Amino acid sequence: MDGTAETETAGTDTGGPEANGPNSNNGPNSNTAYGHRPFRRSKSHFTDRITADARDGWPVEAGRYRLVVSRACPWASRALVSRRLLGLEDALSLAVADPIQDDRSWRFTLDPDGRDPVLGIRFLGEAYEAREKGHPGGVSVPAVVDTPSGRLVTNDYQRLTLDLATEWTALHRPGAPDLYPEPLRDEIDEVMEGVYRDVNNGVYRAGFATGQDEYEEAFRDVFRRLELVSERLADRRYLVGDSITEADIRLFTTLVRFDAVYHGHFKCNLRKLSEDPVLWGYARDLYQTPGFGDTVDFDHIKRHYHRVHTGINPTGIVPAGPDLSGWLTPHHREQLGGRGQGRPGGVAAGTAAELLAVEGGGPAGKGGGGGDGARQIDGGVDPDAV
Repeated sequence: MDGTAETETAGTDTGGPEANGPNSNNGPNSNTAYGHRPFRRSKSHFTDRITADARDGWPVEAGRYRLVVSRACPWASRALVSRRLLGLEDALSLAVADPIQDDRSWRFTLDPDGRDPVLGIRFLGEAYEAREKGHPGGVSVPAVVDTPSGRLVTNDYQRLTLDLATEWTALHRPGAPDLYPEPLRDEIDEVMEGVYRDVNNGVYRAGFATGQDEYEEAFRDVFRRLELVSERLADRRYLVGDSITEADIRLFTTLVRFDAVYHGHFKCNLRKLSEDPVLWGYARDLYQTPGFGDTVDFDHIKRHYHRVHTGINPTGIVPAGPDLSGWLTPHHREQLGGRGQGRPGGVAAGTAAELLAVEGGGPAGKGGGGGDGARQIDGGVDPDAV
């Protein structure tokens, strides 16, 4: 992996599903562009690294930085999962943006007075502006902000999680997993490259396609790769080696959104995730592992995709389904061996238990607000178990 950061783009070099351009609601970078303009993924602008040797001027330091995410965003969710698995909650604080961003920026309307309580800003774009006045590009998550200065450090989601695994080791919890083990890095990189190109990015290529041929090519790529991954996972619990790695995190954040949004909203409808016994079991295994399911908020996910992508879903109607109860059913993947990362945790806001508790089977509530961790029900999560 070269660590190059990229954002989704609807016909321009700024903005995208998890990034906002500076233009007005009807501008070329606005949410209405999705589904109307050709899709391509552009490189991000801020790729500084936070490292043990401070090579870019940003040393690893407990309590100094703030991770800004949207629980709707699959790219940001990678950082959420890594942070939990590695036990970095106390070292790296968390800000959660509203899943419904506007064309100014990701906004902190889930917090009191609409301001992040640590950074004191209403929009993530303010941290971008503090780093580079007049920044012309998109405002994307995940992003890491230097708390003392209020300046953006990085929005390089590809490199961020690798650095959490390899550069922040002095702050890892005791017994933290090695998510990017050096002897397996070549194999991990190879697996991640195919998953990124055809699955992580492939669903967006299909969803934002503006021509039939373009859509069908992306559609074929998605399901061809999923078939290969399913074959790989038929006799092994995890993608590489005998424990969870970065490769599993990157695949999971797409799989967990598949039936809820990508199958219908992005027209990736050859089959559902729940119709592939291997991938469905694998995804449930990870979901029930602390650090995975307890970072997922299906309510945020569904509202973001269906209300923000107005070029695809002009009515803004959010589907009431699908039934999420299957995520908590036994997966039996432990029979394949491998080393899990703890016991099953509680159910996060917006997941099956909350959805099923709504009278009449309607959509879940508004989910957790800002702050550290999704709101828990039915017992919560033991941080020491991950």
